[in-house]
Amino acid sequence: MLPRVADSLSFLYLDMVRVIQDDTGVCAQIHVGNGRTDLVYLPTAALSCLLLGPGVSITTPALNTLARHGTTVVSTGSGGVRAYAGILPDSLTTHWLEQQVSTWSDPVRRLDVATRMYAMRFGNAEIPDGVTLDQLRGMEGQRMKALYKILAQQHGIGRFRRNYHPDQWQDQDPVNLALSAANTCLYGIVHAALLALGLSPALGFVHAGTQHAFVYDVADLYKAETTLPVAFALHQSTNPEQEARRRFREELRLLRLLPRIVRDVQALLTPGHASGTEDRSERRDIDMVHLWDPKTGSLPAGVNYATGTN
Repeated sequence: MLPRVADSLSFLYLDMVRVIQDDTGVCAQIHVGNGRTDLVYLPTAALSCLLLGPGVSITTPALNTLARHGTTVVSTGSGGVRAYAGILPDSLTTHWLEQQVSTWSDPVRRLDVATRMYAMRFGNAEIPDGVTLDQLRGMEGQRMKALYKILAQQHGIGRFRRNYHPDQWQDQDPVNLALSAANTCLYGIVHAALLALGLSPALGFVHAGTQHAFVYDVADLYKAETTLPVAFALHQSTNPEQEARRRFREELRLLRLLPRIVRDVQALLTPGHASGTEDRSERRDIDMVHLWDPKTGSLPAGVNYATGTN
């Protein structure tokens, strides 16, 4: 059985290399100067997702091997902070996609996931029983205002107001510019994690109406501890966008955000799923496809279900 998506070797980021297939396996060619090239073989069977930075070229035979080993390949920006496209292997289980769709399509379960998302953002704050989604949005708004005020006081910048105007991009203050840039980086990381699980980025529980609705849902869980501190620290920067992207990449080395996103999303989609514990339903490795039945669920394929003879 291949390792779980949440294992430590699940994600590998490459940049400034050429990925090829040779007689031994898939390897990365690294030019080290003086006409010398080093080869680093990739543990394809131990990878759930390979992130390819903008300096990577890859051959078709290498992609074929990754697909056979069930490895998702995502084309990303520098440092993995953008997700442009993903190649999903045929062997990738649909378990988590089915969990997402069944939960999203049930109004009661969708509301429960949305409520638990807000609860995750509030930390240790007590949420009263019977709270509505409108009330949760109001609580979240008050919490963000309080956080803006604390960060502004810490950095001595006075009152801060979040503004996002793409048509007036250069007219924004450094904090808003840095925050927009850092948020874009965070969206890329979340997008890559969702693709690795085989989930649909479009089926959001709080956001709706965009192909990245679920990306925005999940990213909101981490902004208070990732992008916001970075943005406020750059309030005097002359190039806040570039510095925000660079600092965000540096901070990710400490945060180990990808495995955490995987665990949190699995917990949200499976009530009672304990983070850090083995869940047999996570993999659902299969040797063949199943048939769907509205009464019994899954039935084995490759079986003749005829009830009589002609």
